[in-house]
Amino acid sequence: MSGRILSGSRELSQAELLTRAARAAQGFMALGVAENDAVALVLRNDFAFFEAALGANQAGAYAVPVNWHFKADEVGYILRDCGARAVVIHADLLASMASAIPDDVAVLVVPVPPEIRAAYGLADAVCRVPEGRAEWNDWVAGHEPWPTPPASVRTNMIYTSGTTGLPKGVRRTPATAEMAERLGAMVDTIFDIRPGRKMRTVITGPVYHSAPNLYALSAAREGGLVILQPRFDAEELLRLIESHRITHLHMVPTMFVRLLKLPDAVRAKYDLSSLEFVVHAAAPCPAEVKRRMIEWWGPVINEYYGATETGGVIFHTAEEALRKPGTVGRPIEYGQLRILDAEGRELPPGAVGEVYIRIAGFPDFTYNKLPEKRAECEKHGLISVGDMGYVDDEGYLFLCDRVRDMVISGGVNIYPAEIEAVLVTMPGVQDCAVFGIPDPEYGEQLCAHVELQPDAGLGESDIRRWLTERLANYKIPKVIEFARELPREDSGKIFKRKLRAPYWEGAGRNI
Repeated sequence: MSGRILSGSRELSQAELLTRAARAAQGFMALGVAENDAVALVLRNDFAFFEAALGANQAGAYAVPVNWHFKADEVGYILRDCGARAVVIHADLLASMASAIPDDVAVLVVPVPPEIRAAYGLADAVCRVPEGRAEWNDWVAGHEPWPTPPASVRTNMIYTSGTTGLPKGVRRTPATAEMAERLGAMVDTIFDIRPGRKMRTVITGPVYHSAPNLYALSAAREGGLVILQPRFDAEELLRLIESHRITHLHMVPTMFVRLLKLPDAVRAKYDLSSLEFVVHAAAPCPAEVKRRMIEWWGPVINEYYGATETGGVIFHTAEEALRKPGTVGRPIEYGQLRILDAEGRELPPGAVGEVYIRIAGFPDFTYNKLPEKRAECEKHGLISVGDMGYVDDEGYLFLCDRVRDMVISGGVNIYPAEIEAVLVTMPGVQDCAVFGIPDPEYGEQLCAHVELQPDAGLGESDIRRWLTERLANYKIPKVIEFARELPREDSGKIFKRKLRAPYWEGAGRNI
């Protein structure tokens, strides 16, 4: 097999990956991991993630990626909730999380490789496996490969973000042949990954996230070239595209914004002509940002919309993006979409309501240990993932904002995503977050936290002037705060809840 995974100066062939995954499967079963059990992965973008995830699947178990940014209590909750029989964890993360790991969970520790150490500024001492702990590579080598595939295919169990309470594990039923076919068709459409295609890609986002996880594992299974970027860096991505003749990418809009804010000389320095298919998701992409990326990279920019619960259901191409600025697309084959009001009635084109979607015949899901929670987000057999939006006369979906992020000020609905889309294009603004905070008169008012580019020299009046020229006055934030750095995940997605919480807690209300 010609497939390869690269990370820094290290290389793992596809054949080696599959052999190591089969050894891990044998090892997991020796630890007592049985069919439908869970193996937790507290790992950054590293070879061990792929080995452990594929190994758990071959053993008939669920791999459970855990956001390694979580604190010990958050990690402990997920380990207990999924009933993890084993946890695979990077060495530097173990010290702060060891107390949260139940005594009956086997711990397999991965030494932190040089490229990840450099990306996160980690000291060598914390990156070594502590004495007395099982070292991942030695443990894998100590088992013979498990010779048979699982009786049925399982996807990883991904925990939702938990913006409304504790995270919920999305546990899919093992796929039947028809379900596996629908899953494969979705991956082909939204990722352009298909059997026999030797794509060349860079994994830019953290693989504990739902979409990068499915994309990365699908690319690794199909062969070709997969490069792991330890942490997103805009210019480094351009260098990798040029030097490795990258054909495919999976990205998020924040990455586009950072790429576009590179100096013109840097952007013009690299040959990006090898790109064939770039797809993005996870957050609304401002129409202006999309247009500029298409002008720069060509008509290779595509977008899909979906969720951990549903898979990717909605899709559109660069041509459609230019023809329908702001859309996230139309349903793919077998995809279903409805806009419903609070009573579950379908709304006509142009009317804003809650977005409900699904793929007919897609592997079904339940929330782990919380099957009753599904009913809270399901209507007419379709699933809501918490977004407000509308469809136009041609069936194209346009998102307004998250249901929870919508601000009601003086009885008027305001969608912060619209304001963010305008503000993020302002010269000197690196990133921003707009959200609602308590207001004694209007119930809520708008607040913006703005991260500036170095030496931007912008003030509140500059921000308000930029927005006032482009938006109605009632959409201008009354409170504007500047931050040296906004709290965010590796994907660039901002932890908006961390910004919003102090305002509501200060008013004696939880969010």
